Amino acid sequence: MKKRNIVIHFLVLLMLIATFVACASTRTYESAGEYVDDSVITTKIKSLLAEDDFLKSFQISVETYQGTVQMSGFVNSQKAVDKAGEIVRSVKGVKSIKNNLIVK
Repeated sequence: MKKRNIVIHFLVLLMLIATFVACASTRTYESAGEYVDDSVITTKIKSLLAEDDFLKSFQISVETYQGTVQMSGFVNSQKAVDKAGEIVRSVKGVKSIKNNLIVK
């Protein structure tokens, strides 16, 4: 009976460990918490860009993956590219920026 209880406890522990490992993030997948964090960062950046009088007329796409923010779109000056970069850097949680804005 004791051996049976030990085996059952071991299997339950093994299942818990497997569950935690399966939910952990990898290089190509985000955990649920990271996905929520990235969504919050993206939303903050989009709202700051929309509030800025100089940048609100441009369509700037923003995507975030594991703290790395990628901006893409077309702007009419290098000043707009620099201003958008400043706004992104001001947001907490941004680890790096890929500024793919193109001056037309």
